This record gives sequence, C-alpha cells and structure tokens, in this order.
Amino acid sequence: MNNFMSFFQILDVIEANPDSACRGFDFVIRLIKNGLFPILQIGIPIILIVLGTLDLGKAVISSDDKAVKEAQSKLIKRCIYAILVFFIVTLINLLFSVVGGITGSQALTSWSECWNSIE
Repeated sequence: MNNFMSFFQILDVIEANPDSACRGFDFVIRLIKNGLFPILQIGIPIILIVLGTLDLGKAVISSDDKAVKEAQSKLIKRCIYAILVFFIVTLINLLFSVVGGITGSQALTSWSECWNSIE
C-alpha cells in the first residue's frame, strides 16, 4: 500500500506546463520517447537474437541435422525481425519529428514542436 501511495505522490509532483507546446502532456511524451521507444528499439531485438541463439545452441548440442537447420532458419528470421523492429521505431520517431514541418496545419506543427522539444 505504501508503494501505491508514493506513486500518487510522484504524480502530484509532476506539474503540467500549460505554456509548453505539449499542453500538459510533457510527462506522457517523455515517457513514450525516452522510455517506451528505447525499450522497443533496443530490448526487443536483443531478446529476439538471444532467443534465436539459444535455440541454435540447443539444436547443435542435440546433434540433429534437421533441428540445426530449423534453428538456423529461426535465428535468421528472428534477426530479420529484430532489424525490422529497430528500424520501425526509428521510422516512427523520424515521422513524428518531421510531420509538422511538411503540412501547414497548426495542430500538426504544434505536435511536431512538442515532440522535438522533449529530450
């Protein structure tokens, strides 16, 4: 119960700055940009490659040629998925950074300013 209360105390300390480009969503944007995206971009590819390597190691230890070939194909697929996840997150980040400058819409321009202002 004490941890639950401290979470609300942390949320009370976070003050929304209505003058910022994010209009009070600074914390959420910072959480996505500095928390979620790095986990997706770095963590998931590492997990995929490690799991593929473990599967290949098990197959090599079992000395079954068919299992080794299956594990190699799984490892290659997981490496491709890891690269795709890495670049999809990069592409989304780039898209969010550029989208306001391309269009003339005031809402999209302020979104781009908000996204680019958060470090």
